[in-house]
Amino acid sequence: MVPINTPHKNPNLLEALSAANSSVRLQAALATGTDADPGLLETLVARCAVEPDFFVRDMLTWALTRLPAELTVPRLVVELRSGRAQARSQALHTLSKIGDASVWPEISRSLLRDADDEVARSAWRAAVVLVPEVEKPALAEDLAAQLGRGDRNVKLSLSRALVALGDVIEPMLLTALASADPVVRAHARATERLLRDPEAAFDPAVDEAKRIAALGPERAAEVAGADR
Repeated sequence: MVPINTPHKNPNLLEALSAANSSVRLQAALATGTDADPGLLETLVARCAVEPDFFVRDMLTWALTRLPAELTVPRLVVELRSGRAQARSQALHTLSKIGDASVWPEISRSLLRDADDEVARSAWRAAVVLVPEVEKPALAEDLAAQLGRGDRNVKLSLSRALVALGDVIEPMLLTALASADPVVRAHARATERLLRDPEAAFDPAVDEAKRIAALGPERAAEVAGADR
């Protein structure tokens, strides 16, 4: 096995990973995945933390999944404690693709509730992939406690993560549906709809949450009554 600190044989490829042109970086990431050289591990992980282009980041993740998991997984776990949000987010995303269940204890509550929405979304997606069956109720509670969080994309990500856990989320949704916060209630209703019908529209309930937040519950009810 090649040590992970072995210098890569193609310095031009390493330079291309940080080229100004995103197409060049994409091709370089593809080449590193095709080559699957463990000597590229540090370079790929470091690039994930700073790469601005979504498609290149996804190719970097693919390249990392091509390397031996016994090398990649411990290195990505280190990134979960990085002070750089993108490093945490991309490490979580890559770990979810590798799917090594031994990583589950590393998906901490602080990651699930990370102040950075992209980190939190990545943590939710990784958690539902890696969680042991016995831990699903506790994870559902942690996720349901964040109902009402963020913009449409954040809300939809959270709802999808909850729905992926299955019927275990029903008691948490019942609690959220009784919340004093109308935005939480609306988000819980949208999630319940997705649980019953994965093809159901999500936006109506989100729009309701926005209207309630903007107008207040009493005024929103008046407006809704006038529309009927």
